[in-house]
Amino acid sequence: MTAEVVGLDFAKLYAARLQAVSARPYLATALYALRIIDSRAVPTMGVDKYWRCYASTGFVAGTPVEELASILVHEVSHLLRDHHARSDRYAHAHDLTGPGERLRMNIAADAEINDDAFGDGLVRPSGAVMPATLGLDEGQLMEDYLGQFRLGPLIEGMAWLDCGSGADGSDRAWDVGPDGADGLSEQQRDGVRFLVAQGIVGRPGNAPQGWRRWANEALHPSQPWRDLLGAALRAATSAPGVGEDYTYRRPARRSTALPGVVLPSLRRSPPRVSVVIDTSGSVSDDELGSALLEVAAIVRAVGGRRDLVTVFSCDAAARIAHPLCQAEGMSLIGGGGTDLRTGFTKALRTRPDVLVALTDGQTPWPSQQPACRTVVGLFRRGRAWQENNPDYVPDRPPAWARVVDIG
Repeated sequence: MTAEVVGLDFAKLYAARLQAVSARPYLATALYALRIIDSRAVPTMGVDKYWRCYASTGFVAGTPVEELASILVHEVSHLLRDHHARSDRYAHAHDLTGPGERLRMNIAADAEINDDAFGDGLVRPSGAVMPATLGLDEGQLMEDYLGQFRLGPLIEGMAWLDCGSGADGSDRAWDVGPDGADGLSEQQRDGVRFLVAQGIVGRPGNAPQGWRRWANEALHPSQPWRDLLGAALRAATSAPGVGEDYTYRRPARRSTALPGVVLPSLRRSPPRVSVVIDTSGSVSDDELGSALLEVAAIVRAVGGRRDLVTVFSCDAAARIAHPLCQAEGMSLIGGGGTDLRTGFTKALRTRPDVLVALTDGQTPWPSQQPACRTVVGLFRRGRAWQENNPDYVPDRPPAWARVVDIG
């Protein structure tokens, strides 16, 4: 006769956690931050976004400590990599609904984690989803995998898989929720991620490439540069004085107080925008293409008025920029050297309300602030260089320009 299991074996789980920490010391902060909850509703083990790990009594009792250690690493990886929020964003962007799609997200998230999770002290749990299980290559992200497989016979045997709302963003019946006990606040969760990322970058040891990539992104998140550039342009075009002028076409209301006198009224017209594109040899064709896409977005931002947007190129690749601008119905003016000051001078002659410069930054800058608002889109670079000057460091854009890193 077997003994009846009366409760969750916390001692066994704590032993598994200690083994997990020994195998993956860079995840220690996250593993000890995970709050283990006894739950008879969860099929195996699952997490929510508040860093609670729900564990089934029967599953823990029947699973060896070595496998439990690997499962703890797996579950905490969902939380560190923010799979619940990424799944929500993907579902919203691709209009995905229903439990089948959430299962697909869980499978894709597992494939992202498991491709380099095991070995070196961690055994592979039975039934673990690997990229090879789906017939896919290793080293990709959840979003990449989601675009490469669909529900079908290949994954029929994975219907049992459920890592909880922390893996796919869909709430479960067993979730305690934001007001329940033992959860971490958003600030605490961000703090755990930061400490783990800092440990991986500061002392990488034998951390796999996937974790090193995650740590670098966690410490230096990429900026949504298209949104930032658009916001900078909107702020510049809507600033006081931009596009404003006096007109007699509609007299000011104050004219009624002065019989016989007609006063002009202040009216806002669409802003005139001049764009200076650095087309020197140090700017790649891909970057030039991105710059011209931004020019098209600027045209849309001023209501589609191409006559309000003037484009100036500085140097060699005007031969590429010209046909692309013509395809968009925009005129490209001038040439000039790698020195963007030439482009600024020509652009300012058109008396724009806003001046936008798209460049890699390897150029001198004007010494005086233009009379109009200025936005600089700066192509990201590693260490800049010049053939005759190994210690060359390009000047940063002036303080009077609103700078947005592009790419």
